[in-house]
Amino acid sequence: MRKIYVDADACPVRLEIFEVAKDLGDPVVLVSSVDHMTRRSHPSHVQEVYVDKGSDSADFKIVSLMEKGDVLVTQDYGLASLVLHKGRVFHHNGREYLPEKMDDLLLRRHLSAQARQAGQRTKGPRKFTHEDRQRFKSRFYDSLCQEPKLSPKS
Repeated sequence: MRKIYVDADACPVRLEIFEVAKDLGDPVVLVSSVDHMTRRSHPSHVQEVYVDKGSDSADFKIVSLMEKGDVLVTQDYGLASLVLHKGRVFHHNGREYLPEKMDDLLLRRHLSAQARQAGQRTKGPRKFTHEDRQRFKSRFYDSLCQEPKLSPKS
């Protein structure tokens, strides 16, 4: 059975992921730093995994947990590139990361980081709207329905 992992520290579409996963019968695993620990209750198909503080701790945990056929939602291009060989990876805007596009995304991320280090300002993301959430949910649901779930391991 596939699992849906969420790079949860800054994910704006958690509730939408929960709804899609419930409709499809997929368990969800939220992975986040202890810095983001909450007392919120989640549906029974949602599990929380907390990792130590550290900029890449959640990423390393996700890489170690994901198995072939699993799904990840993240806005981190680097993390996406590390797990694409294991399963499908989606951005919170609903776009699926594709192997043939990763080099370009990583290069742009690198160039933006260089510009910031040189003192230049780079544009941040625009405000996330209700329409953005609905677009994600629709794209995510449709994409996951296009691929059959893997059968449970024997």
